[in-house]
Amino acid sequence: MSHILVVDDEPALLRALQISLKARHYSVLTANTGQEALDSAGRTPPEAVVLDLGLPDFDGVDVIRGVRSTLDVPIIVLSGRAETEEKIRALDAGADDYVTKPFVMDELFARLRAVLRRPVTTVPGPPPRIGAYEIDLAATTVTGPEGAVRLTPTEWKILALLMANPGRLVPGRQILAEVWGPEAENNGNYLRVYLATMRRKLETDPARPRHLITEPGIGYRYQP
Repeated sequence: MSHILVVDDEPALLRALQISLKARHYSVLTANTGQEALDSAGRTPPEAVVLDLGLPDFDGVDVIRGVRSTLDVPIIVLSGRAETEEKIRALDAGADDYVTKPFVMDELFARLRAVLRRPVTTVPGPPPRIGAYEIDLAATTVTGPEGAVRLTPTEWKILALLMANPGRLVPGRQILAEVWGPEAENNGNYLRVYLATMRRKLETDPARPRHLITEPGIGYRYQP
């Protein structure tokens, strides 16, 4: 299932695109401003972006440049601007395709399928961090202001699972099943104990965590 970010300030069109994409088995996030789009792409990198140029806060071309500064994902412009100059400006900024409104939905999805078939790479970003601590998941090391911090193998499993889903809620039952096995799905006390220990090691204020967040009764979230 491909994850698509749709950006448009027309609520009716945004809703129609969301419904149509989900009907075609895409995962969809929406934004109606440029800032929302950039924030969403930073939290949950999409596999493609469908973007209107006429946004209330930013010029859509600036959003293209913002996405391109960190991600190499297909961007399809969906705009009422039909002038050749606007198309050139968007394509030069990094858009992969340009569809003019009004449009035929089936044509848009054909273009989306085409760009998703292209190989995509992500520009490497800085190492993930929890506050002042730099995390290297591959090497299983944590480095803070005072040097290395030791995590147990179980703590690493929990941390890797959370950091693989930045900004997303990971259900407690899922963590328990993946770390301890399906028979542990109801043992939420395991997670409470481990998360409390991990916060003491990694959070500046363990009582008010900013990065290892509990969603009571539901699960946990790594907030970059």
